[in-house]
Amino acid sequence: MPQETEPLGTAGPLALARDKLIDDSGEPFFVLNSDVISEYPFKEMIEFHKAHGGEASIIVTKVDEPSKYGVVVMEESTGQVDKFVEKPKLFVGNKINGGIYLLNPSVLDRIELRPTSIEKEIFLKIAAEKKLYAMILPGFWMDIGQSRDYITGLRLYLDSLRKKASTKLSTGSNIIGNVLVHESAKIGEGCLIGPDVAIGPGCVVESGVRLSRCTVMCGVRIKKHACIPSIIIG
Repeated sequence: MPQETEPLGTAGPLALARDKLIDDSGEPFFVLNSDVISEYPFKEMIEFHKAHGGEASIIVTKVDEPSKYGVVVMEESTGQVDKFVEKPKLFVGNKINGGIYLLNPSVLDRIELRPTSIEKEIFLKIAAEKKLYAMILPGFWMDIGQSRDYITGLRLYLDSLRKKASTKLSTGSNIIGNVLVHESAKIGEGCLIGPDVAIGPGCVVESGVRLSRCTVMCGVRIKKHACIPSIIIG
């Protein structure tokens, strides 16, 4: 797999990985920001993309304070993107880029192998040609680039899991609220886990531990009688 020898922005790496992204089928490909958690409606997005016939599709999500973000101004009935407004002082809309894209292979022809922003350079050109469309995200969305936001994103994800696939969540007398425990993790006697906890593969939680609002990454061992709230452990 190709690797960057220098930071290439959010578009440059796509040029670097061009041979891995296209084949003879001509089918579009997904690009995802790694610091976002959401419902990821891949099937619905493919249907939307094929229906509008444009060159690129992006997910947008509604926010309460759009002045903190770059706002996507779009035609509501078709989803066609008109323009982007960075941190507007006057209200122009409440939809922001959700960091989930579906792109035709032709988009790669627009990207040079150099540091390039897909949001500030490539999408602006595609929008100017009326070939960029936005789909409003159904369900939750969270930027989890900061640790406190990661914990909030975990709560939103577990809430969604409760509604859509509750059998994946852990149950028992030692579980409070939404808790996700990998099948290879080991939980000791007398522990109290939850709410909003995820425990990864190979973890060992010794006896008498109290965990709440936290993520325990792969292979972590937590010693007996520890009390750990609101943190990422890895």
